[in-house]
Amino acid sequence: QVKVVESGGGTVQTGGSLTLSCVVSGTLERTHCMSWWRQAPGRAREVVVHMDNYGRIRYSSSVKGRFTISQDNANNTLYHLQMNNLQVEDTSMYYCAAGTYSACYSGSKTGDDLAYWGQGTQVTVSS
Repeated sequence: QVKVVESGGGTVQTGGSLTLSCVVSGTLERTHCMSWWRQAPGRAREVVVHMDNYGRIRYSSSVKGRFTISQDNANNTLYHLQMNNLQVEDTSMYYCAAGTYSACYSGSKTGDDLAYWGQGTQVTVSS
């Protein structure tokens, strides 16, 4: 059974940085998708970034150039999301999710095609 656990959230000031981590235990399919999503109170869940097992990455336009997803080379079940130049509008609960390869390219606006989700980690950016 696959389990996803996020960590690393916190509170920073505008312009600050945070790194989120995601540990995936269990066995994913050989071809798979890893994603970060976020959801602010009163707003729909939105995708932050997708990364497939080949390392191909797609960022949302709102974070491109500021956020970077990576996979730990020593531990390929560990993923990081480096977030720089954080803005108040980045304040959200952030979720790590995993699923089949096609989920990276489905264009889903909800992530419902990703089978495995963590509990989330809160990121708060203060002005």
